[in-house]
Amino acid sequence: MNNIPVSDVRNVVLMGHTGSGKTSLVDAVMHKLGVSDRLGSVDTGSSVADFTEEEKKRKITLFAKPFRAEHKTGDRTVGLVLTDTPGFLDFFGQVIAAARSADAALIAVDAASGIQVGTHRAWRSCEEHGVTARGFVITGIDKENVDFANTLSDIQSAFGASCLPVVLPTGDGSSVVDILAAKDVPSELAAEAEETKNSLVELAAETDDSLIEKFLGGEDLSPDEIASGLVNSVATGGLRPVFVCVGPREVGVTELLDGLARLFPSPEARPARDGENNTIPTGTDAPFVGLVWRSVNDPFVGQLTFVRVLGGTLKSDSEVSNNAKKQNEKLGSLLLVNGKQQTSVDSATAGDIVAIPKLKVTAVGDTLAAAGRDTVCARIKFPNPVVFQAVTAKTQADEDKIGTALSRVCEEDPTLRVVRNTETKQTVLQGLGDVHIEVAVEMMKRRSNVDVLLDTPRVPYRETVTAQGEGHYKHKKQSGGRGQYGEVYLRVEPRRPDEEDWFVDAIVGGVIPGNFMPAVQKGLVEGMATGAVAGYPVDNVKITVYDGSYHDVDSSEIAFKIAASRAFQEGMSNAKPVLLEPIMKVDVTIPDQYMGDVNGALNHKRGRILGMAPADGMQTITAEVPQAELFRYAAELRSMTGGQGTFDMEFCRYDIVPSNVAQTVIEAARKEKEESS
Repeated sequence: MNNIPVSDVRNVVLMGHTGSGKTSLVDAVMHKLGVSDRLGSVDTGSSVADFTEEEKKRKITLFAKPFRAEHKTGDRTVGLVLTDTPGFLDFFGQVIAAARSADAALIAVDAASGIQVGTHRAWRSCEEHGVTARGFVITGIDKENVDFANTLSDIQSAFGASCLPVVLPTGDGSSVVDILAAKDVPSELAAEAEETKNSLVELAAETDDSLIEKFLGGEDLSPDEIASGLVNSVATGGLRPVFVCVGPREVGVTELLDGLARLFPSPEARPARDGENNTIPTGTDAPFVGLVWRSVNDPFVGQLTFVRVLGGTLKSDSEVSNNAKKQNEKLGSLLLVNGKQQTSVDSATAGDIVAIPKLKVTAVGDTLAAAGRDTVCARIKFPNPVVFQAVTAKTQADEDKIGTALSRVCEEDPTLRVVRNTETKQTVLQGLGDVHIEVAVEMMKRRSNVDVLLDTPRVPYRETVTAQGEGHYKHKKQSGGRGQYGEVYLRVEPRRPDEEDWFVDAIVGGVIPGNFMPAVQKGLVEGMATGAVAGYPVDNVKITVYDGSYHDVDSSEIAFKIAASRAFQEGMSNAKPVLLEPIMKVDVTIPDQYMGDVNGALNHKRGRILGMAPADGMQTITAEVPQAELFRYAAELRSMTGGQGTFDMEFCRYDIVPSNVAQTVIEAARKEKEESS
């Protein structure tokens, strides 16, 4: 793009806890590089990064957005791709996708707030997605009662001694000194700058045997040798450079840009790999390969698909293969998107991110490639939903459009999922938090003009038996002409895990003719759809039909179907039936000081604590908790931990509901049945 070689492209994702100053930094960088003609502000709603209505309303970043600009440093021009990401944990899926599209990460830490849960999650996401090159940017040093040295010490304690500053702030925070490039260092910083520079030079020397020999021999390394060594050190994780910026005052922005250009790897230095761990060639003449990491419904252009070019050259007005779907896509224009600005470009090379309008089959996580190239990248793994809301249309007009509206918001954000629960007959919208769901509802209203109502979903209870029970029913009906007759005897009992068949035909002597047995099975299936306890589906039972009778004239399939269903209800009632509820495996990550409160709350929710383990300076509690107790847990945990706690959950198994809880569920089911009848 714009004839900048791949070796001079820097693709960096900006991450961190909410409120750590990421967006203010992006505004400052874009203003410094001339992308925006004024310095934007989140507080005034003029931010070039947080420009959507939902973001302006909440004054937080909700969506990951890439920006592309050029920075001239020395005698070369660097193409910078900087992706801003949400810090609010409800939107962490956006962070994961952005990490997959980047070569390096810059984690923002506010000097006043220090290391927070979002900082640890950003670091862990980089590790999980192979982003080895990482650095930190300390923001907010102009605030009262903050100390750069303390913040740096906290970063080093949490993430290792390899986190070394490459700039130092002056005492009043009005400027910064580039340790590697500055010639006139203020006297109060001279000793610290010299000591830090020596540590950086030593790190540079350690990347090459000839350099370490030269260094140990007392010879000075040349600026080029230092630069080359530090690039290798950052790329392999030996150095985590720490910058300092005050975005709203544009302090340290130029030094940050110079540092990214000087220290962070290009796509050539960190080539991407496909799903089989093969290196993807980055050269401009290599076959094109790209990863789809985001999708947006633009009100003017329509569907925009964001593609990170991993290798080769992507050209406008061409045809590529979607290797995930095994279909071809015809491309029109390629768009360079900087906030609200959209500029058509002819091509894009490794490291670039472009948006492609109106692709037909492509979705987030798909791999696009040149025709004939079968490369497929590993899918982006998103976190499981933890908040569930039943969704119903407000009016009949909304009912007609709700399906399309839900599909659109889920296409944009794969961490949003819509499930039609056939057991509870509800449409359930699933997400990562209450705010996540609220934003999705607002987007449905603004973009599709659909109003919906949210409610707590019904729990998909099930029923089973704990003993053996006999059931019998004779269906006999005579009303003139041909009657109906069918009689069934059966036995209901628990089905063992090693038993595959739930139905046993033990009829002997033809007391029920073989041609009626399919009808008997259908009747049993219908009977199992509404159990004998509270009308929920029946699971893990074994039914043996061992006797019955028929009539030569009056017996029919419908008669045996009814007889089997009624016999099953009686047999189940006699087999000590119980109610089952879904149990979720939950991993709760919290700071140490909240361990007692969170453990107590989980016990109160009928949870069973399985274990505890340290994780990234936090504690992770693993427990099994009934789903019925978790519908409001995201908000409760946030309140309990001051927003520092997070949790993941996944379905584990069904288990018996305690008798006192079961009575409440049974009574509620009885009342609902009476009201509907």
